[in-house]
Amino acid sequence: MVKIDNKEIEKMRKEVTVPIGIFSDRNYGVLENLCKHLKLTHKFRNCDIAKLLNRDDRTIWTVISRVKTK
Repeated sequence: MVKIDNKEIEKMRKEVTVPIGIFSDRNYGVLENLCKHLKLTHKFRNCDIAKLLNRDDRTIWTVISRVKTK
């Protein structure tokens, strides 16, 4: 496993773009749509998504698991 430091997180925040259209899926909440996009499109791990969004790893795990069950 590769450990991502704060410099790389800041670089990812500048480089990762999220199309506004992903939020049109009303079956999911905003955070669910965003996490789903980052996980499936950009192939980020849950811990990387958590760092990128300033959330706890467990929160992202919960969101991703809810997306899988919906």
